[in-house]
Amino acid sequence: MFVTSAFAEESAPAAEGTAGAGAETHAGTAVPGEAHGTFPPFDPATFPSQLLWLAITFGLFYLFLKRVVMPRLGGIIDVRNDRITQDLDHAAKLKGEADAAVAAYEQELAEAKTKANVIGQQANDAAKAEADTARKKVEAALDKKLGEAEASIASIKANAMKEVGSIAEDTASAIVEALVGGKASKAEIAAAVKSVAR
Repeated sequence: MFVTSAFAEESAPAAEGTAGAGAETHAGTAVPGEAHGTFPPFDPATFPSQLLWLAITFGLFYLFLKRVVMPRLGGIIDVRNDRITQDLDHAAKLKGEADAAVAAYEQELAEAKTKANVIGQQANDAAKAEADTARKKVEAALDKKLGEAEASIASIKANAMKEVGSIAEDTASAIVEALVGGKASKAEIAAAVKSVAR
């Protein structure tokens, strides 16, 4: 910075005057604790005023806590307690509803099992009855066919027996002719075949 010589001459006496005034002011403001050389808060002479200000500050802080902070905290705690109580009541209500739903479900399940058993038993009985009816029909049809077969066999047997008699008579006549060389009468041959058949 460039300073002119005139400005430097004018500022010099003012700076000296200021320095002198500062020294006087500095000398006039002496701190009482400096005389003893102790730190002011530890100076026994200031204990009563410190205790007074401590009591005032503590009292104001206590009033602030009692009138402002504690009511707000109490209100917050009450709100939270109410909310927790409502949530617990709601949870208990939901638990009761869930228990009732489970009981109703179990009852319906038991009823459904009972109905299923009854329906199964009815179906089993109906199937047995149908099977018995069908078996009886089949047995009746088989008995009818067996009777018809026996009648047919008896008829065939009777026809065969009639034919056996005539075949036996023809065969006996042929044998007599071949052995004796003569013809026997049909009445004699028929009598001989009947006597052998008995």
